[in-house]
Amino acid sequence: MNSEIELAGLEKATVIKRDNHSISRKQISPNALKVLYRLSSAGFHAYIVGGGVRDLLLGTKPKDFDVATNASPEEIRKLFKNARIIGRRFKIVHIRFGREIIEVTTFRANHDPKNQIADDISRRQIKGLDSAHSKAGMILRDNVYGNIDEDAFRRDFTVNALYYTTRNFLLLDFCGGLDDIQNKEIRMIGDPIARYKEDPVRMLRAIRFSAKLGFEIEENTKRPIDELSYLLDSISSARLFDETLKLMTGGFAQRTFELLSQYQLGSYLFAPTIDAIEQGDSVSAKLVFLALSNTDSRIAAEKSVTPAFLFSALLWPVLKLKLAQSKNLDLAPQQAFEQAAQSALTKQLDYTAIPKRFTVACREIWDLQGRLQRRNKRSIESTFKHPRFRAAYDFLLLREQAGEELDGLGQWWTDFQNGDQKKRKELSGAVPRAKNLRRRRHKRKQTGDSE
Repeated sequence: MNSEIELAGLEKATVIKRDNHSISRKQISPNALKVLYRLSSAGFHAYIVGGGVRDLLLGTKPKDFDVATNASPEEIRKLFKNARIIGRRFKIVHIRFGREIIEVTTFRANHDPKNQIADDISRRQIKGLDSAHSKAGMILRDNVYGNIDEDAFRRDFTVNALYYTTRNFLLLDFCGGLDDIQNKEIRMIGDPIARYKEDPVRMLRAIRFSAKLGFEIEENTKRPIDELSYLLDSISSARLFDETLKLMTGGFAQRTFELLSQYQLGSYLFAPTIDAIEQGDSVSAKLVFLALSNTDSRIAAEKSVTPAFLFSALLWPVLKLKLAQSKNLDLAPQQAFEQAAQSALTKQLDYTAIPKRFTVACREIWDLQGRLQRRNKRSIESTFKHPRFRAAYDFLLLREQAGEELDGLGQWWTDFQNGDQKKRKELSGAVPRAKNLRRRRHKRKQTGDSE
């Protein structure tokens, strides 16, 4: 294994020499380079592959670096004490360097068509297989290893099937990915219908890359999406939640949501929100798009984004619509709110399995909207000290920015936060007492009745 040509399948690549591409080792994570060098010194071939190569060619900073090699997962683990094999359906190796993880995969090969399994096969039986797919074509087990050219054609889109090696600093293109980067197109490798059936999440990835890169989805890649959107029903709600986070926290959430809404795919992730936006008021719709835009801005500024806040905004039109529908039910305000909040979250859980810690936080952010509006002396301090206050305050500002008329409530809470103790007392004392007076009158009436 001393020369590149010794690697089977390499002869099928278009090879771009160092002088003819823009990638430099200086742009690559030192830890990813360590992985390449150690695999190489052990006699294996290893490449930076996928989004890292694509983003470097586009002149943007990659989020992470993935490595592909002809070493097996077990051989990789022997070379790196900090390595761990994860996954059953698709074995990969995670090599951890502090907070950075380098993901390493072994070259994949095509599946044997004979490995179709019966619908009633047990999970225990699947565990013993390296390769398996359902009658519908979905890949259930993908641990068949092959040559680098086979690995390239097993990847999803041409722009993600480019390989970079530190051996002579070559760039390898097996599928025309460089042309598609030049033409700004997302193109599926192979037959799009068959590839979507193998893994329906690829349809979501097409949307995500189109939004992120500003590329058009190539016509043949785009055409089957609406027809095959129903395949997302076969994906677990837990995996769809993970994919939703990738879609919404990649820095291009606003454009992603717009694209999802243009396809049937949106109805398999955000049906309650899309339906509520169509039926509800324009203010709630504007809040969603402002929240997505703010999310993109925070990510661009390398600030954190919490899924709870994101889903609070995405489901706000659903909550508002439910509250409007409850007006004829003769419910107390708090009871109406609790039922509407629970219904909004439950409807979304039919599509994506939001972890409980996030649904609880959503409820708290929504509940605090009422407490922020009450502002009686008893509740001001407790509201201000609430762990979700800052998120609720930011959400309040978002509501005002979207066009809700809240009588300067956002400015009041801004002044309260920025003020000293004296200023806070003044602000608290200036809050109208109308609600407290009504409560006292109600108590007097009850007392009179009892007498």
